[in-house]
Amino acid sequence: MAHDEHPLDEVAGAVEKVAKAADKAAEAAKVVDAMVDDATQAIDDAVDELTGVPTDDGHIEHFTHDGATLIAERRGDEASPRTVVLVHGIGMGRKVFADLVRHLEDDALVVFLDLPGYGEAPEPPRTPTMERLGDLVAAYLRHLGRGPVILLGHSMGTQVVTETTVRHPDTVARLVLVAPTVDGDHRQALRQLVRLGRDLLGESTRVLLLGTREYLRAGPNLRRKMRAMLVHRPEHSYPRVAVPALVIRGELDVVVPQPWTDEVVAALPDATAFVVEGHHHETLIRDAGPAARELRRWLRETDAR
Repeated sequence: MAHDEHPLDEVAGAVEKVAKAADKAAEAAKVVDAMVDDATQAIDDAVDELTGVPTDDGHIEHFTHDGATLIAERRGDEASPRTVVLVHGIGMGRKVFADLVRHLEDDALVVFLDLPGYGEAPEPPRTPTMERLGDLVAAYLRHLGRGPVILLGHSMGTQVVTETTVRHPDTVARLVLVAPTVDGDHRQALRQLVRLGRDLLGESTRVLLLGTREYLRAGPNLRRKMRAMLVHRPEHSYPRVAVPALVIRGELDVVVPQPWTDEVVAALPDATAFVVEGHHHETLIRDAGPAARELRRWLRETDAR
C-alpha cells in the first residue's frame, strides 16, 4: 500500500517551486532593467547628437570630499598654464557647457563639473548648502593641482563659485559669474519657477532639450536643493571677493533682472559687466560664442595688469 507524502515534503516542494519562480522573475527583471538602460542610453545619445554635445567623454574623474561626490570632466590643452573650471546651475549638469568648452579648449585646460546630485553624480546623503558646495569645489581644485584657476559659475553655480572664492582664496585667480542668482527681492521658489518658465518661452530647442534632460536627472530632492539655493545670501560674500570678476547677463534674462545684476557688480570690489544681446538666462547653452569672446577679451585685459 502506498504511503501518503509527508507534510514536510509538501512544504519543501512548494518552497522549491516558489524559489524557482523567484529566480525566473529576477532574471526577467534583469532583462527589463537592461532594456530600460539601453533605451535610456539611446535617448541620452540622441539628445547629445541633436544638441551638439560630444558623445565621447573627455577624462572623467569622481572626487569625494566630506561624504559628497562630484564628477569632473577634462578637455583641452593639459600643457596650457590656464585652467578654466565650470560649475553649472540648479537642475543642470556638466554637459550643458559643451558649446563653451568647444570655444575654450584650444588654449586652456577646461574642467566642467557635475555637482553632487546633478548630472551623473550620485545623490549625497544630505543636501549641501552653497557654502559646503563651495568647500567641495575648493577641495577638488587643490586635488587637481593646477594652481589658482579661472572659476566660472552659471546661475546657482555663481553662488557656489563665489563661496569657493571667498572661503578658499588660494584656489581662484579670477571669477566669472554668468546670470548670478538669486535676485534679493524675489527669493521665493514659486516666483523663481514662474520667472524660469517665462524665460524659457523664448528659448531654443537646444536649451529645452538639454534643460529637460538635466532637470529629470536632478529630480530627487530638487525641492531641498532649491531651498539651499534660496536661503543663501551671496550679497554678503561679494564684497569679500579679492580677485577680478566678470559678470555676464543675457539681455532678455527674466530670472536675473538688470537691477539685481547692477547690485552684484556694485558689490564686487573689481568687477566688469557684460550683456549678451538677445539672449536669455541659458545664454551659455543657446550659443556660448558671445560670452566666450568677452571672456577671452577680459582675460587678456586682466593679464596685462
